[in-house]
Amino acid sequence: MSGTYRVKFRSSVRGKDWDSEMSKLQSDALREAISAIVAQSKEKQRKFTETIELQIGLKNYDPQKDKRFSGSVKLPHIPRPKMKICMLGDAQHVEEAEKIGLDYMDVEALKKLNKNKKLVKKLAKKYHAFLASESVIKQIPRLLGPGLNKAGKAFAGSPKFYLCVCQLWFMNFDLTFRKNAGKFPTLVTHQESLESKVNETKAMVKFQLKKVLCMGVAVGNVAMDEKQIFQNVQMSVNFLVSLLKKNWQNVRCLYLKSSMGPSNRIF
Repeated sequence: MSGTYRVKFRSSVRGKDWDSEMSKLQSDALREAISAIVAQSKEKQRKFTETIELQIGLKNYDPQKDKRFSGSVKLPHIPRPKMKICMLGDAQHVEEAEKIGLDYMDVEALKKLNKNKKLVKKLAKKYHAFLASESVIKQIPRLLGPGLNKAGKAFAGSPKFYLCVCQLWFMNFDLTFRKNAGKFPTLVTHQESLESKVNETKAMVKFQLKKVLCMGVAVGNVAMDEKQIFQNVQMSVNFLVSLLKKNWQNVRCLYLKSSMGPSNRIF
């Protein structure tokens, strides 16, 4: 099977017993890790609210031969309230964006970028996610080229190198070359509430297998209630396991980590 083939899942997976899949992740160990992360953040106050990330190491997968999964799930609590989102909108959506204080760009503003790779890359780096009106999203490839949908630099090397990268990452090294997911805009229709769509986008996390057997997703922040963090982690892990071909047999390790704190192993 080609390593570039992807299986797409949405926010629910039918026929999966998530409660039984959760059994391998000990609730007490998870609560202990969350409490330690929150306590440490209070001891060392930062000038920003630290994000809590779920770090995942996989095993028994060959990215070159096995199907590469990709799935998104909406968490019960928004992990990153300050997530920066930009609306690429038509006149109606631009007006709605102004009312709720959401950054936006109309077609004329996008045309001014003139497919300039540096400007498009700068735009992509400025925001975590993009939303787009139906009339605008059709024009994105023509207006911006592939810039928003391109990932960062890919890892190069052997499977042993990939494993080494995972180990360094979990040991709290700053891997500035971590591969970023593409940021092609999410469609917003006029039948949807733009504000609700923004909140939904902030609550979504995406799992995607690429060339390396480790990944990370934001599951909370240190200002959240510990129960909320627990629920977010629980749902994230359950969903991830449901995507894996052999479920828990494909999970090498799971860690929780705040932006500035050490990694806490939970599996």
